[in-house]
Amino acid sequence: MCCNDFLKDDQDLKMQPAPFDKEQVRGRAFFDPHVHMTSRTTDDYQAMADAGIVGLIEPAFWLGQPRTGIDTFRDYYNSLIGWERFRSSQFGIKHYCTIGLNSREANNEVLAEEVMEILPLFIYKEGVVGIGEIGFDDQTPAEEKYYRLQLELAKQASLPVQIHTPHRDKKKGTQRSMDIAIEHGLDPAMVIVDHNNEETVKEVLDRGFWAAFTIYPFTKMGNERMVEIVKQYGPEKIMVNSAADWGISDPLAVPKTAALMKMKGIKDEVIELVTYKNALDAFGQSGQLNESDFHQNAGIDQSQRYEGNTVLRGGQQPRIDKSSIIIQ
Repeated sequence: MCCNDFLKDDQDLKMQPAPFDKEQVRGRAFFDPHVHMTSRTTDDYQAMADAGIVGLIEPAFWLGQPRTGIDTFRDYYNSLIGWERFRSSQFGIKHYCTIGLNSREANNEVLAEEVMEILPLFIYKEGVVGIGEIGFDDQTPAEEKYYRLQLELAKQASLPVQIHTPHRDKKKGTQRSMDIAIEHGLDPAMVIVDHNNEETVKEVLDRGFWAAFTIYPFTKMGNERMVEIVKQYGPEKIMVNSAADWGISDPLAVPKTAALMKMKGIKDEVIELVTYKNALDAFGQSGQLNESDFHQNAGIDQSQRYEGNTVLRGGQQPRIDKSSIIIQ
């Protein structure tokens, strides 16, 4: 199929992108399959909901400094399946997560051994849609050891795998990640390879894996580049995420990319696949994710409590009109 088949005939493909306005994507539903909401504020949740994000996946990741004991991992995993899931629901967004030992902290082998012992206590919990994000960072022997162990865990649990590809020597690390997954007998259709770019995408797709792209300022991918990738490869097995975390990142990367695709002439059905449906199909293989879940958050009551806590403070009322200059 020619790349032009993914474009609308009546669009001006040279149009320059305008400032993002949620009106550009009104009526669309989005799913962000990789966003670290533990690092984000309630204002981010509200902005995401306003922009049409109805569901998200929060992968377990490195929090910015090394954890020093097993209880810190246990508390973190509990927050992903507990408080953060609740906090997201208070803004009408369905929260799922992937659970795993991230590649960076796999290099602390003493602690990594303890983490491997508790992972089975969490991966079967409600809302856990995969093992992730796992893979390589510095591509060390320890990283490979715990990557392999977690691939076996994913096989035992029949869960998808969410792979973190390294920032350095990405092509080699991506190829190695796929080779090892196949060596362990995983079906590529159960593996989401994340943080792709122009030098990795063709091989990932050719080998039957899902190709996820992180729209992250200055480092991973810009959404103008993403538009060009979709034009070239089409929408099959491609998905877009924000990976928004404690760094300079954007939790609205998915709807912003959809808006830019629309302005650049990408067809609506293609936009829906790469910003919504493909992620549901990939992670839905867990049996934990269904599109009908997104209709269960009607009638949000932000006074609800989770273990005695709410998203409101000191008699606060829900802040509805965030565009107002008055903060009440």
